[in-house]
Amino acid sequence: MTPSARVVLLAGPSGSGKSTLAARAGVPVLRLDDFYREGDDPLLPRDATGRVDWDLPAAWHAADALDAIVRLATTGKIHAPHYELGADRRIGGYDLDLAGSPVFVAEGLFADRIVEGCRAAGVLAEAVVLAPTGGRTFARRLVRDVAESRKATHVLVRRGLRLWREHAAVVRRCESAGMRRRTSAEVLRLLEELSRSVQGRTAAR
Repeated sequence: MTPSARVVLLAGPSGSGKSTLAARAGVPVLRLDDFYREGDDPLLPRDATGRVDWDLPAAWHAADALDAIVRLATTGKIHAPHYELGADRRIGGYDLDLAGSPVFVAEGLFADRIVEGCRAAGVLAEAVVLAPTGGRTFARRLVRDVAESRKATHVLVRRGLRLWREHAAVVRRCESAGMRRRTSAEVLRLLEELSRSVQGRTAAR
């Protein structure tokens, strides 16, 4: 089936502003963090204390996420899962309908893992990575995680410091997967340009 829409994959370190940017994008958004593995999945990685390590790629179900993107791009609608980090599992879901939009965003920490899959399926419009400073990302992430009670505060602080040290490596990983480093303003302009370009080609037919 020929895709009726294309996806902009949006990655970046945890706390880099992906969700905030996606909310301002003006196009439909698929939350890739809803595709983490279920808590009883033996492949879900855990640390020495038994806590789930959400920052390892193995914690994320790439095949499920890619399948959802391709179905959304080709059919225009899907029923996506809703994942609760505090419960370590998917709880319910939500209907996502493109409503004719020629472009949508799929954002998440491991979006770089499905760049090639989206390209091979013919649904990739662009792949970008946000890369604010490590200190700014640490502060934003900690405020968010404490507000959402994702884990105990001391666990969040320890995790945050570790992710600060790994910040640059995550950005390099995304760039190695073919993602382009962009600011939030640049991504918003890109989405506007893509929407206009696709709508213009459609009108000319």
